[in-house]
Amino acid sequence: MEETEPAIDPHAALVYLMVMVSASDADMTDEELRTMGELVRFMKVFQDFDEARLPELAEECTALLQDPDGLEHALKLLRGSLPVRLRETAYAIACDIAAADGYATQEELRLLELLRHRLEIDRLIAAAIERGARARHMTV
Repeated sequence: MEETEPAIDPHAALVYLMVMVSASDADMTDEELRTMGELVRFMKVFQDFDEARLPELAEECTALLQDPDGLEHALKLLRGSLPVRLRETAYAIACDIAAADGYATQEELRLLELLRHRLEIDRLIAAAIERGARARHMTV
């Protein structure tokens, strides 16, 4: 069995996830930040979340990612903090952040692959989630 980090609450885990994807290419774009805010405001999974926690959680995650093993710790935190029933939702949120600025960088794609494996998302389900994110973020 894989070792997990001490758990954070599921909302914090989802915020960490968004920050991880946005920061993966060292460029947190305005579109990604705007998308984070929209997801927190409008997704049902965040209905009981206090939006005022968003900046604090984002800072915590950013600080964690600065550690040499920060990514590994963050991935363990996610796995240990998200109920199995929210793992596909988490992957969908990650895909939305990666697609927010109209393209996904190689770093974002690599992180999505890591997330897919760590969260045990079936490859066909992941492909459907990815395609949905692409469709939602298309422009005319």
